[in-house]
Amino acid sequence: MNLRKKSRPHVEVHTSALNDIMFFLLLFFLLASAVVNPNVVKLFLPRSNSGQASPQKTINVSITKDLKYYVEKEQVPFEALEQKIIPYQQANPDLTILLYADNTIAIQNIVSLTDIANRLKVKLVLATEPKK
Repeated sequence: MNLRKKSRPHVEVHTSALNDIMFFLLLFFLLASAVVNPNVVKLFLPRSNSGQASPQKTINVSITKDLKYYVEKEQVPFEALEQKIIPYQQANPDLTILLYADNTIAIQNIVSLTDIANRLKVKLVLATEPKK
């Protein structure tokens, strides 16, 4: 009768390659999330129940909570905003401005930009986030 335990080979799982794989996956998702919508300045938008799709010929104008104005991610002083929009309007007569305004700014800043759009005879749409 053999009472000795049978010797089993020692099994190891080498996980050193998993660190590299996880690093590359993390890097891929970080880069992919930055490219999702590169033309928008990060803002907290107001919420709305009745959202609609945006028109095709658009430019993005953003107003941050610090009252900094951006046209297609380029910072522009308010006084030069109209001159910055004119070339876009001349290139596309059916142009629509997508206004991304932080939800904490005063309504007067939005009205001032609406006046510029009315002078240029350009449609203006206020961007919102859907309510959750």
